[in-house]
Amino acid sequence: MNAHEPGSSATVSRYLAAFYSGDFATARSVLADGFSFHGPFVQATGADAFFAAAEGLRSLVRGHRLLRQVCDGEEVCSLYEVDLETPTGAGSVPMSEWHVVRDGRIASGRVLFDTAAFRAIVSGGSDGGP
Repeated sequence: MNAHEPGSSATVSRYLAAFYSGDFATARSVLADGFSFHGPFVQATGADAFFAAAEGLRSLVRGHRLLRQVCDGEEVCSLYEVDLETPTGAGSVPMSEWHVVRDGRIASGRVLFDTAAFRAIVSGGSDGGP
């Protein structure tokens, strides 16, 4: 594997910028057929299932800031902060996402983040339970 594959990194950066600006059409355009996703709240196989599950985020997300990105061939790990805003609260949540890029398209994604911090922002200060 190459230590750095600019195409993979650029593909993931394009996806993140589109997704966190609410441009799901552009975000979807860089996903491979059979895309799979795993996160604390959503597990999905296929772009349709993923974007259906993610639709609720569109009204909450106010952008993201890429803090660091490491690329190893087809694998790209990104550390970023997501800005969220609801009628009851606003703030940022650090996230880490690992993508696999094949033939210039994202084949899979896995996101990790502090769900309590996310819930606290979304619910206006309450962690929303366990």
